[in-house]
Amino acid sequence: MMYPMMGDWTFLLLIPAMLLAVFAQIRVKGAFAKYSEVHASKGVGAESVARMLLDRFNLKDVKIERVRGQLTDHYDPRSKVLRLSDSVGDSSSIAAIGVAAHEVGHAIQDGTGYAPLHFRNMMVPVASIGSNSAMALFIIGLIMGMGPLMNLGILLFSGAVLFHIVTLPVEFDASSRALKLLSNTGVLSSREIDGARSVLNAAALTYVAATVMAIAQLLRLLILARGRRD
Repeated sequence: MMYPMMGDWTFLLLIPAMLLAVFAQIRVKGAFAKYSEVHASKGVGAESVARMLLDRFNLKDVKIERVRGQLTDHYDPRSKVLRLSDSVGDSSSIAAIGVAAHEVGHAIQDGTGYAPLHFRNMMVPVASIGSNSAMALFIIGLIMGMGPLMNLGILLFSGAVLFHIVTLPVEFDASSRALKLLSNTGVLSSREIDGARSVLNAAALTYVAATVMAIAQLLRLLILARGRRD
């Protein structure tokens, strides 16, 4: 993130996005904490639920491993591994089962050739370069008055923004698949589904916040570049 310079009003563009990001983090932590205390009536652990759902879709080749940290759960399409944190894998709470089912949703996307997921995976190198190099190039170009360097920074950062935008339908679809699976298989009751939905909706908001922040930052770069040229 670029820090405000003297008289740089464009930093104000980031404030709404920052507030949304803080709100999203508070909400996801609150929802996860709340429903981590509510255990599913069937008492089946999240890792067992994940394995059952994967097998149901003939994804027996997808392994389940543990990963350190909290809310670090993810599906790795390169190695075909679904990684669950201990706080999720060992729990039979509604929150844990919802998170595990969401990651299964990503595995199903991968297994069925869900186009937005594969496009996002293709964008990973571009997004990585854009996130790591774009700002440095833009700032150097801004300070030295080098328009082509500023344009290159903007172009690279645009790739990162596109990655964030493509991530939204991927995450929303994974959550939708997860809730349908949990309902159709009877893993969770209708009331329990509402709790899982609250957790997944809160998690989705963090992706929305990240996208809004990226778009606001891109808009800021465009305004600064235009001002420098003028």
